[in-house]
Amino acid sequence: MSKEEKPESVSLCPLGAAPAPEQELLCIFGTGDLGRSLGQRLLQSGYRVVYGSRRPHNCGPLPQGAQVMSHETAAQSASLVFLCIHRENYDFLTTLAPQLKGKVLVDVSNNLKKNLYPEANAEYLQRLIPGAHVVKAFNTLSAWALQNGPSDANRQVYLCGNSVEAKQAVAETASKLGFAVLDRGSLKAARELEDSPLLLFPEWRLPLRLAVGLTAFFFFYLLIRDVVYAYVDQGKNNSFRIMVSLANKVFPIVSLIMLSLCYLPGVIAAIFQLYRGTKYRRFPDWLDRWMLCRKQLGLLALGFASLHVLYTLIIPIRYYVRFRIAASTISKIKENQTSEFDITSAWRGDSYYSMGILGFFLFFLLGITSLPSVSNALSWREFSFIQSKLGYLALFFCTFHTYLYGWDRFLHPSTYKWYTPPGYMLSLVVPSVVLIFKLLLILPCVDKTLTRIRQGWERCDPEEDAKKSLLT
Repeated sequence: MSKEEKPESVSLCPLGAAPAPEQELLCIFGTGDLGRSLGQRLLQSGYRVVYGSRRPHNCGPLPQGAQVMSHETAAQSASLVFLCIHRENYDFLTTLAPQLKGKVLVDVSNNLKKNLYPEANAEYLQRLIPGAHVVKAFNTLSAWALQNGPSDANRQVYLCGNSVEAKQAVAETASKLGFAVLDRGSLKAARELEDSPLLLFPEWRLPLRLAVGLTAFFFFYLLIRDVVYAYVDQGKNNSFRIMVSLANKVFPIVSLIMLSLCYLPGVIAAIFQLYRGTKYRRFPDWLDRWMLCRKQLGLLALGFASLHVLYTLIIPIRYYVRFRIAASTISKIKENQTSEFDITSAWRGDSYYSMGILGFFLFFLLGITSLPSVSNALSWREFSFIQSKLGYLALFFCTFHTYLYGWDRFLHPSTYKWYTPPGYMLSLVVPSVVLIFKLLLILPCVDKTLTRIRQGWERCDPEEDAKKSLLT
């Protein structure tokens, strides 16, 4: 090969290892459970961590790789400081005002109860150190969540502050830790963020109140019909029915009503859209709140349905049932009587149990797919198919199961004790209405219009058309 010729290949020589970029240093004030867990998570995410402590040489075990310094030295070494200390210990920070000037202070504190102080902790901290940029964040996460990483139940980090740059720095740190950041605005929102960890099941309040109200109403309603009526009218003491028989009537009634209440707001929303001819108008606030708690309604309904199944399984071993079977058998033997096989009763009984089993299976499937770990593995179409199509099928099976339970009892005058309908008849009102309206909504002429509206089509208002024609 001549000297002028260039080789077709070039030999690759190992390059010198480029210096790794220096890791960002973050500071943490406080060596408690939250401070240690936060430091460990920061170290795992590639940050360098320095702790500020009153006793640098005697502050307990800390994550491996973290440094410990005095508060003053640690504050000077980092531009972002996490304050994992209680509000009553903020006073010493005034002596560090020169070192903390221009720094980003992340307040993660919470209070033991609401309205404990006249102002939010973060607002008090900002007034205490006016030269710093205070950001309220990470206070809704537990030490366990920080140590073990985000899960579906605690993936979000809420933050607020008056400085956009400071919030951006905290948001970048939270994102590197694997959390999703939600900006709640200025520092005036700190009070709301500090109160949120004190709320007990905020999304479950309406469903729980509804469940308790329905349970109490039907318990006393059936107590009057099954126990008080028997004692007053016939002189029988049926108080033993309260523990099993009465409970096994209340639980399925409440479960069926709450399951139907999961799908009733969707039907109402569809009617609103058909009436308005658009999907771009906001639903009423009560309907929005109702739709947001459908998951909780469904899970409570599943819990009541599970109790109904368990109570039903113990029926054969109850003393009352065994006594009645034995007494009936002995009576027929003495009278030399036999009962003929009733094919209609057999069909009714098997159908009744079959619908109940299928309904509970689909009900249980709905509950499983509502779990975040399962729903995240499904596409939106798959999730919608299970929760909507199979959900209505589960409601139909459970409703049909209740109709088979009643059979022809509504024709018998003895069913209406003190002229009141039995509980199962009351439980059929809401699910029957939901299924009837859903049947009307899936009619081709209605479904086509509703689908077009949900795809963005809008029906023009005749009055607006008349005004446009006059203007033209």
